[in-house]
Amino acid sequence: MTSYAFPMGGLPPQSDNPEGRAVFTPAYAFLPADTMRDIVTSVLPGWQGTRTWILARPLTGFAETFAQYAVEVAPGGGSDTPEPDAGAEAVLLVASGTGRLTIAGKTHEMSAGTYAYIPAGIDWSVVNLGNGALQFHWIRKRYVAVAGVDAPKAFVTSDAEVSDNPMPDTDKWSTKRFVDPANVAHDMHVNIVTFQPGGLIPFAETHVMEHGLYVLEGTAKYLLNKDWVDVGPGDFMWLRAFCPQACIATGDSPFRYLLYKDVNRHPDLVLP
Repeated sequence: MTSYAFPMGGLPPQSDNPEGRAVFTPAYAFLPADTMRDIVTSVLPGWQGTRTWILARPLTGFAETFAQYAVEVAPGGGSDTPEPDAGAEAVLLVASGTGRLTIAGKTHEMSAGTYAYIPAGIDWSVVNLGNGALQFHWIRKRYVAVAGVDAPKAFVTSDAEVSDNPMPDTDKWSTKRFVDPANVAHDMHVNIVTFQPGGLIPFAETHVMEHGLYVLEGTAKYLLNKDWVDVGPGDFMWLRAFCPQACIATGDSPFRYLLYKDVNRHPDLVLP
């Protein structure tokens, strides 16, 4: 059965050893699931009954293109003005709960696996209609417009409705692409990557795209720069451009993660 990990919250007992596995380096950051506790949440302007774990934000000299949140909305909570930046586009992936997403006046039901792309400059809102928490992942990026290219349109789909695309010569590594990679209107891709047990990335990927990787389910050994790290549900990896990476799935169930990357644009030639 498909599952979608989300921060556990709470607080460890005083008897726990504070020495943890979190790592922040010039090339990558690794935030294990057990770092995402109640005391590191934020409440946001314009949101009611909501708390957020902000897992990534632009940092000069590190990863600069995106912010990534895990958002938990209490029953009846939500926002009519969720996005403070008119230039920001968004992707939402629902981990659990039910709610209603309204984009430019059109309503959509939200449940586990719902995926939405929301263009920059468009009105949208979220409300939790259920009796339990509505939990979703939210990725924000400043949209980079291109002269002569129409901005992408909003759409709402689900994990279950989109097919996996197997990588060449293997049935153990696939990518669920929610937009056409050749569509230059899109300047970010937020995909779900799946490895069956024993599947792997057979080389150390080293490329210009930044990454946010949130593990949805399963376990793996993940190469981050020069370090092999054991990762599992709820762990978050944050990679700057050109950080080498590879993966070997472990365990006896699929390893899946939500993957952000910036694409389809020329690099700026002037540093901010």
